[in-house]
Amino acid sequence: MLTALAHVPAAYLVLLAYLARPAGPWDTESVAHAQFASGLALVLSAVTALLTWVFVKAGWLPRGWYAAPALLGTAALLRLTLLAPEL
Repeated sequence: MLTALAHVPAAYLVLLAYLARPAGPWDTESVAHAQFASGLALVLSAVTALLTWVFVKAGWLPRGWYAAPALLGTAALLRLTLLAPEL
């Protein structure tokens, strides 16, 4: 339950990063906000992956719980690199 709650902020930041679209070539602020949200989501997914690792090693969670931080981290990394908003 704790790890599921820890994934919520990262998922919200990934959603915000993908929803940010520049209004035009002058709108560098929305691009910066999307990059910041993606970077923060990447950090949060790394932290939750470490938290998940601790719980899996303790035997409290099955190995399938590694999928959530991996998917969120991949989505955030894609938004930072290949799918970054362009001006």
